[in-house]
Formats: sequence, structure tokens, C-alpha cells
Amino acid sequence: MTAATGKIDYKRRLRALYAPARDPVIVNVPELAFLMIDGHGDPNTAPAFSEGIEALYMLAYAARFAVKREAGGVDYVVMPLEGLFWVSDMSTFANAERSAWDWTLMIMQPETVTPEILEEARSAANRKRSLEAIGRARLERFAEGAAGQMLHVGPYADEGPTIERLHDFIAEQGYALTGKHHEIYLSDPRRAAPEKMKTIVRNPVSRAD
Repeated sequence: MTAATGKIDYKRRLRALYAPARDPVIVNVPELAFLMIDGHGDPNTAPAFSEGIEALYMLAYAARFAVKREAGGVDYVVMPLEGLFWVSDMSTFANAERSAWDWTLMIMQPETVTPEILEEARSAANRKRSLEAIGRARLERFAEGAAGQMLHVGPYADEGPTIERLHDFIAEQGYALTGKHHEIYLSDPRRAAPEKMKTIVRNPVSRAD
């Protein structure tokens, strides 16, 4: 619980996953539920990316209010936005044009958010604004398993050295990269100075042997 508000804060309950230090670590990410929206194209320019973010937040807050009504006042802090990014050949991801990226935007959900709650939230969101992405959002469980992660502080465009350091650490620990590049956005880019932006960079791993 957060002392000031009485809300459940899942970032604190999952501190190892959502409050990392700047040094890289290997973590085990359990199966969690997420609101998800898929898309394709450069996140900096694709209208579907910004629309997906807006739709996810609308649904996440509507679901929170629905849970609070139905669960006798249980309230929680909406989790941060996350993104999975990939191309068909991940060995080329670092140098691939962003216009070729596939992505999944997502926000972690507590167990109290059921498919029924999602549909209630979808109806509420559609009453506020008609966005095509609202209809494409889904509630899905996602298990990442073993992963390397570390905190990046600074602009998104300057993540390169952080990613390189993380990948080097993963190899030094006897792991190989698997799965999709994963980012968790702890700062609001509308409010935080670029040099203070905090982003978790994560990549699933498997034993190199």
C-alpha cells in the first residue's frame, strides 16, 4: 500500500522488476497479466503508436475505477507503460530501420482485472473518445522468465550505450539473448526533463549452452 493514498502499488510489490539500479542484473519475470495493443512502424512517427498509448491509458484507468466499484473500494496505482519491440530477424534489430519494427504496447494489470472488467472499461473508454485501438486491446498473460535488465537515465535516443552494456553483461554471465527487446517507461516525457527520464531496458535470456 502507499502510505499517502492507501492505494496498492504493484511497483513496490514487484520492486525487483520495476525499481532496478543502474547496474545490470538477471531477474526472473513471472507470468503477469497485461492490457496489450499490437502495431507496426516507427514509434516516433507512426500514428498507431501514439493512439495505442492513449487507448491503453484510457482502458487502464477505466479498469481501475471499475475494480474500485466492484471490489468494495479496493484501489491501486496504474502501472507504467511498457513496450516490446522486434523484427523478424532479431540479430539485425540494432541496425534495423524503425519503420520495420513490430511492437506491443502494454500495461500490467492486477488479478482483479478480469475479461468482464476489460469489457466494462472498453465501453467506458468508447463513451469518452472513439479510438480504433480501444477495440483492439486485449487482456493477456505474459511470462518472460529469465531476463537481463538495467535502468537507463536520459533521453530515449541515448539508450544505445545502456543496451550495449546490458548485452555485454548478459554474455559475461553465460546467457544468450532471446525474445523481444523490452522497455518500461518510468517517467512521463511530458513532465520530466530529458536528462532525468528513467527507462528500464530488459531482454529475455537463455543459457548460452
